[in-house]
Amino acid sequence: MKIALMDSGIGLLAAAAEVRRLRPDADLVLSSDPDSMPWGPRTPEYVTERALGVARAAAAHRPDALIVACNTASVRALQALRAELEPGLPVIGTVPAIKPASAAGGPFAIWATPSTTGSPYQRGLIRDFAGAAAVTEVPCPGLADAVQYADEEGIDRAIAAAAALTPPDVRAVVLGCTHYELVAERIRDAVRRFGRPAVDLYPSAGAVAAQALRRIGAEPAPSAEPGAGLVVLLGGRVSELPAAALAYPEGRRLMVATPAR
Repeated sequence: MKIALMDSGIGLLAAAAEVRRLRPDADLVLSSDPDSMPWGPRTPEYVTERALGVARAAAAHRPDALIVACNTASVRALQALRAELEPGLPVIGTVPAIKPASAAGGPFAIWATPSTTGSPYQRGLIRDFAGAAAVTEVPCPGLADAVQYADEEGIDRAIAAAAALTPPDVRAVVLGCTHYELVAERIRDAVRRFGRPAVDLYPSAGAVAAQALRRIGAEPAPSAEPGAGLVVLLGGRVSELPAAALAYPEGRRLMVATPAR
């Protein structure tokens, strides 16, 4: 079994770690194009062009499924990716976990990039899935970039600024960018208020990993024998994981993989 994941940068690590947790025996192909990020403020045409290039590089390694581990690419390029690659290669997009957050009850916030915050796409998800829950859209300028480069001070500043915009009564935060999942516990700590329970976080990585397995008819097998392969593609070229990826547990865990054939 071989699962490919694509993103502009290292935001795909969270979903890759979930695939590896569910199927330690799965080969992974991680395809990104960090020289072109961030994709958030780019035009739909630019994002589609770059996403297709990243996806084609991954598809050349003949995976069984491709996870688009990027909210921006899922919004702007998923239709084009599926038109080119399906049905031969199942393509799984990433959607913010608004529906399960609203089902849990109580007010919640959605942390997302400035371009996604307030967008027709996100507003449509809120309209369709949030029901009567009070929702606060919180822009997080600079957070994805800071996570990409493991800029600790930048991460702290961006999280603090977003936390200041998050109402104190929220019970949950939806992580609307895959990069944010790499600093999830720091976000949880930042929004916790004295005397109130910890805020629940709603990432997307687990859901897209499980969906990828469903699309190819595979069952989770977390006890499978480890030793799966790993191919890293940066701008289409076989490379090593970026050094910044090793700042996060998700990246370090992937380094136990053996080279994929």
